[in-house]
Amino acid sequence: MELGDIGLIVHKIKESISKVIVGKEDIIDLSLICIITGGHMLLEDVPGTGKTVFARSLAASVDCSFRRIQFTPDLLPSDVTGINFYNQKESNFTFRPGPVFSNIVLADEINRATPRTQSSMLECMEEKQVTIDGETRRLAAPFFVIATQNPVEIQGTFPLPEAQLDRFLIKTSMGYPDTKSSIGILKRFKENNPLTELKAVVSADEICKASEIYSKVKVSEDIMEYIINVAEATRKHSGVHLGVSPRGTLSLMKAAQVHALLKGRTFVTPDDIKAMAVPVLAHRIIPKSLTAENTNPGEKIINNILEQTAVPLE
Repeated sequence: MELGDIGLIVHKIKESISKVIVGKEDIIDLSLICIITGGHMLLEDVPGTGKTVFARSLAASVDCSFRRIQFTPDLLPSDVTGINFYNQKESNFTFRPGPVFSNIVLADEINRATPRTQSSMLECMEEKQVTIDGETRRLAAPFFVIATQNPVEIQGTFPLPEAQLDRFLIKTSMGYPDTKSSIGILKRFKENNPLTELKAVVSADEICKASEIYSKVKVSEDIMEYIINVAEATRKHSGVHLGVSPRGTLSLMKAAQVHALLKGRTFVTPDDIKAMAVPVLAHRIIPKSLTAENTNPGEKIINNILEQTAVPLE
């Protein structure tokens, strides 16, 4: 597989998802950037905006195993990762794998579960493995978690801790559709559900090969310095309590590499960094001011830093 072939893979998946999802091309692009880089995606929005339908559309477009976990306050860590249970017939313990032993996992309403259960996803997402009773088991490749969460203002939610938010490559929201898109949704779902008719257009092997070669996209030293300058600015910003970590800078570089491929280039430009900075970095910083009036403070801070940071010249 060559770098140019990744564009063809992306086009096939986008065309398939577009049969169900009206508009939202930017969200589709972000999800494909996640799955190719081996990262994970967090969708935050109010109920009913299409988060779950979008996740299922993506899963149906790729020939991979798929499982959905409905997070609730009574969900246990073993319900996520699996458990060793005693088999009375064979008089021994047998491992029963949990839903994370799939290629694509939809963690629906992840912030409705308790922090203990939320933390069971940390090793899965970062190390691509699960350790149960001292035994470590590798997860199948590709492994992609697309999680949805309700805004913290919604009743019955447990905010995700910073350590877990940092595991998500990208955080974004679906948002309400405009009038034209809303009419398109009504027409598309009027007589049947197009999701049931989706067929896989890309294999798991193609995704794995794309994940192996996207890193060949060129990133100059000037671009690397630009990434670091943006990250360091978050650490020095007067309105930030905790800035972007080294994991965040690495995530921004990886996301920018795939974004460049989506734009038909084999090298990263400052525009790729600017395009990916908010979805990759905004959820990784802890602003000092968190009020109802100050919505999305992380996004505003990142945009402010991008305006003030010197852009490298060609």
